Amino acid sequence: MHLIRHGQASFGSDNYDVLSSLGETQSSALGQGWEAGGFVPTHAVAGSMRRHAQTAIAAIDACGGPDGYDIDAGWNEYDHVGIATSHDAGALGLDSKAFQRLLNQAIADWRSGVGEYDEPYDAFVGRVMGSFEAAVELAGPGRSVAVFTSGGPIAMVVSHLLTGDDSLFQRLNDVIINASVTTVIAGSTGPRLLSFNEHTHLARDLVTYR
Repeated sequence: MHLIRHGQASFGSDNYDVLSSLGETQSSALGQGWEAGGFVPTHAVAGSMRRHAQTAIAAIDACGGPDGYDIDAGWNEYDHVGIATSHDAGALGLDSKAFQRLLNQAIADWRSGVGEYDEPYDAFVGRVMGSFEAAVELAGPGRSVAVFTSGGPIAMVVSHLLTGDDSLFQRLNDVIINASVTTVIAGSTGPRLLSFNEHTHLARDLVTYR
């Protein structure tokens, strides 16, 4: 199972939930890397966000398959805008680095239950891990499943695989690269992490975190 973070989104634009031109290039580079390595996933799943769909389409088109993808909204990202603005109403006026610092503070409050949110933290954890369990079931013998999602769900899954809980969530979430690949083996002993945040398919000038 390959968990793919979407390509760079459009921070500071009217609609964050679309890939930037760089994000489109990153997503195509992923599929081109797969094609060069002779790899084609047998199944694909994407969250219901537009940036997930755009990343999936670009990567799948570049590698030559599979034929479409399933949608599972459980792989959607947490509402970073809602969480940040609940902490500071002026959050959207900040530059990307200042916004990220504020968001990290807001996420700490969200995780501890401070404040009111459309989706409580525990609900986020539950839906992500539920979708991960469904993807594990899909990744049977001879199958390679590509899951197109966001950094938050990937960080949550990896934290649980490494520690059995969410204790590494925020530290992992801070370092996941756009269009990177995290690989999980789903075998008879249960899912195990094989690699995290792999991005050798991206040239140095294509590597972004936000």
